[in-house]
Amino acid sequence: MATTWQDPEAVDLMLDECETWAVVGLSGDTSRTAYSIASLLQQHGKRIVPVHPDAPTVLGEQGYARLADIPFPVDVVDVFRRSEAAGQFADEAVQIGARGVWFQLGVVDEAAFGRTTAAGVAMVMDTCPAIEWRKR
Repeated sequence: MATTWQDPEAVDLMLDECETWAVVGLSGDTSRTAYSIASLLQQHGKRIVPVHPDAPTVLGEQGYARLADIPFPVDVVDVFRRSEAAGQFADEAVQIGARGVWFQLGVVDEAAFGRTTAAGVAMVMDTCPAIEWRKR
């Protein structure tokens, strides 16, 4: 199953065609992986949108407490939460019309993957944009 979780077409869609990435769990803590990956996304020309209960401004971008609070279209919802908490964000991504959902390295929720892809939204799990860009 893991290979379908990292379908090259879904990875390419998100890395190549999607511009606005909502990063769930992103705060101003520079020691956290979410911060370094958000910075990397910016270096690759992506617009990042911090999604965190405190709604901080991070890397120059205004944060929002919830995905539903973002007042513009989001292409990808990138989730930095434990597997048991991640599924709700996949469901919310579908609700806001995102084109893709990305669960970071170590984050796996098979049921969320099934729901998301059944809704026609591309999804990648258990990998990281940094890893996927290095493969190119």
